[in-house]
Amino acid sequence: MKSQRGKLREDISNYCRRVSFSQTAVRLCEDEATLKQEEFLHTVLTKELESREESRKARLLKEAGFPVYKTLEGYDLSKVRCPPALSREDMIDAGFIKNKQNIVLYGKVGTGKTHLSVGVGIRACSLGYAVRFFTVAELVVRLSDAARNGTLEKLLRKILKADLIILDEWGYVPIDRQGAQLLFRIISDSYERRSIIITTNLEFSKWGTVLTDDQMAAAMIDRLAHHGHLLIFEGDSYRMKNALMKHK
Repeated sequence: MKSQRGKLREDISNYCRRVSFSQTAVRLCEDEATLKQEEFLHTVLTKELESREESRKARLLKEAGFPVYKTLEGYDLSKVRCPPALSREDMIDAGFIKNKQNIVLYGKVGTGKTHLSVGVGIRACSLGYAVRFFTVAELVVRLSDAARNGTLEKLLRKILKADLIILDEWGYVPIDRQGAQLLFRIISDSYERRSIIITTNLEFSKWGTVLTDDQMAAAMIDRLAHHGHLLIFEGDSYRMKNALMKHK
């Protein structure tokens, strides 16, 4: 069994590596430090690592671009039909991201698809994963502008650094051929490299009408489905059910 000082020095050695310090501090502990000095150094390094981790999580949340802050606490999955291969734990603990799997959230407007996607994304950030959130319309505009300005590759590199890309409101507005091609690039370049979450009220058979190309739609679906899970939202619109206008 290791002594108290032996355990302290092992921790200090590990912490030094994590903060990119040499092992000089460990040698000084062995040669010169008192127990209290070692304990103080241990506390300093522990607090520094905790501070860095909190700063990293805050940066990941900011860079993700979530439209609102919504967690999974209290989220009701009772009206969401989940496939047996995807457990709640896989979503909450980002197992699907680790395995580079995709999730398609399908259902009527207002049934909680965006909430779930944001909650999963925020949880992923807290676990140290890089996430990017876009509405599909917003992403197409940004990609098209970058293509015109000659900065497309730079933007794609930035987006594709993410471990998880969330594409909200897929199929809500028609997309021209160039936009569809740019979206296909995101899907294709992410295949088996990172995870994608898509929220949509459009069944797969109708994707071709929105993308103006049935073959391209089929190729997208093929890549998403190969390592993917389909969640079906069966409830009524939460917003309509709780709308002030309706009650008035």
